[in-house]
Amino acid sequence: MSNTEQKNPWWWVPTLYFAEGVPYFVVNNISVMMFTKMGVPNGDMAFFTTLLYFPWFLKGLWGPIVDVVKTKRWWIVTMQVLMTALMVLLTLTLPKPDVATITSGATPISMFTLTLILFIIAAFASATHDIAADGYYMLAHSPSSQAAFIGVRSTFYRIASVFGQGVLVAIAGLIENNNPENIPLSWQITLGVSAVVFCLITLYHVFVLPHSADDKPRISEGASATAGVTEFLKSFASFITKPGCLLAIAFMLLYRLPEGFLIKLCMPFLVHPTSEGGLGLSTETVGIVYGTIGVVALLAGGIIGGVFASKLGLKKSLWWMAAGMTLPCLTFVYLAAFQPTNLVVITTALCIEQFGYGFGFTAYMLYMMYFSEGEFKTSHYAICTAFMALSMMLPGFGAGYIQEAIGYVNFFWMVMACCVATLVVTYLVDRKIDPEYGKK
Repeated sequence: MSNTEQKNPWWWVPTLYFAEGVPYFVVNNISVMMFTKMGVPNGDMAFFTTLLYFPWFLKGLWGPIVDVVKTKRWWIVTMQVLMTALMVLLTLTLPKPDVATITSGATPISMFTLTLILFIIAAFASATHDIAADGYYMLAHSPSSQAAFIGVRSTFYRIASVFGQGVLVAIAGLIENNNPENIPLSWQITLGVSAVVFCLITLYHVFVLPHSADDKPRISEGASATAGVTEFLKSFASFITKPGCLLAIAFMLLYRLPEGFLIKLCMPFLVHPTSEGGLGLSTETVGIVYGTIGVVALLAGGIIGGVFASKLGLKKSLWWMAAGMTLPCLTFVYLAAFQPTNLVVITTALCIEQFGYGFGFTAYMLYMMYFSEGEFKTSHYAICTAFMALSMMLPGFGAGYIQEAIGYVNFFWMVMACCVATLVVTYLVDRKIDPEYGKK
């Protein structure tokens, strides 16, 4: 660390993790709301937007490449330039279905083929950026500084969530209110705003991200391809031979199963008319209530969860967090069954669910870090996050079709039934966790 370029982490940690979050939320959240407002049916919307999770699942395959080839800084800047270009292309090529098609609720997803292709490329770039940013964070400043800034990085990632799910959706809603006959325009401008913001962040990082002597490829530029493949395979072998690997994978796939179903249908449920079982909220209201106030509740749950876990450790806090992950799902059963019109009631219910999820998700993140300890920490953590993405993908593929078949009320009762899976894997891993892990 003595040869690391001396720059206060406040100059780059907040913007790096904001930049890590923005493309993720544009690809995985803005796409859901955009396709829903364009009249794409829930089944097709959920299935095809779930495909966008694939890069975060598959990144375990090329995570070791980022670890051994080029520097983490090179990967970060390169991926940010690519993502900026893709956001510009999304803005310029977005299709414009007419009002009658949108109103029918049967807009063919095939109309958005190019949009989906650009989204999937952006998803691969974003997933690669995640690997590099997390590895760079561990290399570019001292261990004591890393610990001090762990809360900062999480906070600014959540601020990116507010920007992606709140500010951008609210912008789309405001434009939609002024141009109700031209919904595609609202999303074209929204994507344009994200492109401009991300371009500015990229330019900033080109000049501000420090160069670290520790940030170097695990193999030299002139090394043979065999050396790279050996390192690549070594990291996978060390992961799958870890004690309790199968149980860890089961936990990573099933702990968030209820949320995997819920997350795909939450925003469509909020904007669909009451006659279709939804709450009939405007796009702007969803941006404020769910994308901003709800995310603040999510952030609060995460912060309190972090403090709670640091005092008790992962093992003693795990059951409390599993309860936080499961019980608040009942709020959606209530919203679907009674379809309240009072915005305070709706906001309160959403905040309860989001706070519980933020609190419960803390245990999930801690467990992934716990299982990733060892020589190939960057690669193993990338593999864990790949399983995290798969845990969202598997339920997401069928979520929309199931909802169309059984309606919102029965769908949310099914989500509650999935909480059993969370409790089972919590019970199984609880017996294997080091009681001291996670304590201050």
